[in-house]
Amino acid sequence: MAAPPPADRAISAGAVRPARTSADKSPTVGMFLSFAWPGLGELYAGARGRAAIFGLPTLAAVVWLAYMALQGLTRLAVGLFDTGTSSVLLVVIVVTGFLRVASIVDTYRILAPARRTRSRGAPAAAAFLVALALLMHGLAGYYAASFYTAGGRIFVGNGDGGAAGGASPDPGASPDPFANVVLPPPASANARINVLLLGADSGMGYDHALTDSQILVSINPKTKTVVMASIPRDIAQFPMYNGGTFQGKINSLMSTALADKAHYPDGGLGTLAHEIGYLLGIKVNYYAFVNLAGFANVIDTVGGVDVVNPKDIADAGYGFPDGKTGFFLSAGPHHLNSRLALAFVRTRQGVGDNDYTRAGRQQIVLQALRHQLATPQTLPKIPALLDALSQTIQTDFPVARVADMLDLAQQIPDSATQKFVLGPPYSENPPMATTGGSWILRLNMKIVRAWSVRVFGPDSAWYVAPSPGPSRQPSPSPSAP
Repeated sequence: MAAPPPADRAISAGAVRPARTSADKSPTVGMFLSFAWPGLGELYAGARGRAAIFGLPTLAAVVWLAYMALQGLTRLAVGLFDTGTSSVLLVVIVVTGFLRVASIVDTYRILAPARRTRSRGAPAAAAFLVALALLMHGLAGYYAASFYTAGGRIFVGNGDGGAAGGASPDPGASPDPFANVVLPPPASANARINVLLLGADSGMGYDHALTDSQILVSINPKTKTVVMASIPRDIAQFPMYNGGTFQGKINSLMSTALADKAHYPDGGLGTLAHEIGYLLGIKVNYYAFVNLAGFANVIDTVGGVDVVNPKDIADAGYGFPDGKTGFFLSAGPHHLNSRLALAFVRTRQGVGDNDYTRAGRQQIVLQALRHQLATPQTLPKIPALLDALSQTIQTDFPVARVADMLDLAQQIPDSATQKFVLGPPYSENPPMATTGGSWILRLNMKIVRAWSVRVFGPDSAWYVAPSPGPSRQPSPSPSAP
């Protein structure tokens, strides 16, 4: 019997097999490795230099993403509203997508021609992996672009006005009610934060865009409490922060200020924000304007909201934007779609209803929407939700503080929120014979100032520090600024 070849004798003696060449390696395996991480396919094929070209930039991108994620998923998501961050992410997604596709193709070009036996499935695998990579990065890019667009429209800086394309009472109106809004920021990072929420019927099919919903939301980071105060739209004949008395209703103040810059140099929204802060004895730091037409889209996008209706609603005369009339809702828990939710926050003519009960329901829907946005079911709807929000909200609240506010909101239970509607006893309805036939509410400033001191404490402009000794704290002066 002939002796085996030297190589076979070495193998039979336990020696290491010769290293595999690229001709022995599967192109399909290599391409899957390149899909998993650009450069791994080249490394598998023995092309180390080319592996570094594809792999190192991908490593740098992953390190950056890991650094962002270590700050918390909430902060990462909120940080994407910053157009600078979202634009960088978009570039990262495009670059890593290009590297992934290029690495798959490069690995195929290295291994497929060198294969001793034809790999019939390699072209199909290459096409599949390239398509999957394009789909994956395209979807990620779509999410990032959604954040970029929404961030630019929703968050505007002081003095930016409506240039970012956010919601406005009438997008075609001139002048812009959001132009040159300059409000005082909180005194410190731990100081009370006061946000004025404004809602108008813009885009609802109505022929007016008055700020019928006006809610001051005051958050105290130290005590982890919230105050929500709704200002009825029929408040009229109130003192102005810059002197004199405004005879009209407060829901028309913004449009009046827009039409008369000489008397209202702070502009439309700026005048309204300063005035509400003056009346309530607390400085407004930021505003958030809500377009009710867009608000309906937000509610539909999240799948509706769950509310507990405090009392029966029977408003036979309520008019829906489509022309239908009549809104009826029993007391108790309900799931509301956008049509019903808008009726819920707008109706005020039913039996036992008025501006005050309506304002209370508006606060209920805001809390319900906050809970709905925090559910996991909202995650797949993020692009659509961002698009709806970008057509609904415009605010000068700094995007850098949103994550802190969300963290704080998680620590504040519903029971720590005080809700007020400044109807009676904070305001009174004077005889129509004394108002020229108009039904109005007139604030009782003495009572309002006492309320301000009670709920805001030392933060209230009407607060007077107690003097040393047993003497009682003096009452706020009606002429106090």
